[in-house]
Amino acid sequence: MEVNELHGYGLSPSEARGLQNELAPRVKVGPSLDLGSINFVAGVDVSTEAGTNMAYATVVVLEFPGLSVAEERGFSAPLGFPYVPGLLSFRELPSVVGALRKVKSPVDALICDAHGIAHPRRLGLASHVGLFLDVPTIGCAKSRLVGEFEEPGEEKGRVSELRDRGEAIGEVVRTRSGASPVYVSVGNGVSLESAVEVVLACSPKYRLPETTRRAHEAANRFRRGESDALF
Repeated sequence: MEVNELHGYGLSPSEARGLQNELAPRVKVGPSLDLGSINFVAGVDVSTEAGTNMAYATVVVLEFPGLSVAEERGFSAPLGFPYVPGLLSFRELPSVVGALRKVKSPVDALICDAHGIAHPRRLGLASHVGLFLDVPTIGCAKSRLVGEFEEPGEEKGRVSELRDRGEAIGEVVRTRSGASPVYVSVGNGVSLESAVEVVLACSPKYRLPETTRRAHEAANRFRRGESDALF
């Protein structure tokens, strides 16, 4: 996968916040995606290991709509940025970029286990990495970072709007009846409606989309040294 890194990573937290404010206006909300034109969808996740200061990123590509695994790639890199709420992308991007560069499949959409524009400065990891790619990116997070919402209905497919400072920044989506919802937002180059549709299509059974579940499992295997093929 072609990755166009827009900047380096040797930044202080204050410089990183300033860069987020600079990059956020470049994020594109839209266009809509035709699910029938999607052949491959990918998920990305990062696993870290206490005591080693290393990040292990994996990208898992799934055939769509069947969701069978087509490709797995991984890349490890030192964690060169501290853990600071709201600046997660600067900590994880070096490993994520390395894994994405190894992907050979023609990915049509990328789902990140992170927020997109549902972020205080409208640039979560899904939006940040989306600016590096010519691929629609979607944020699908397990917890809320910012914004207010009403609880969606209990049935799968029910949604409610996530709003912050008078702006719609995402949807709270019930991907499994009775389970806790996930927080879907635009990463880059996709409409919010399409982002929700893709996440639901990738969630046939569990709360988390298969892209996230498979990438999480692969990242843990990679960290434990059980997946040499990812290197």
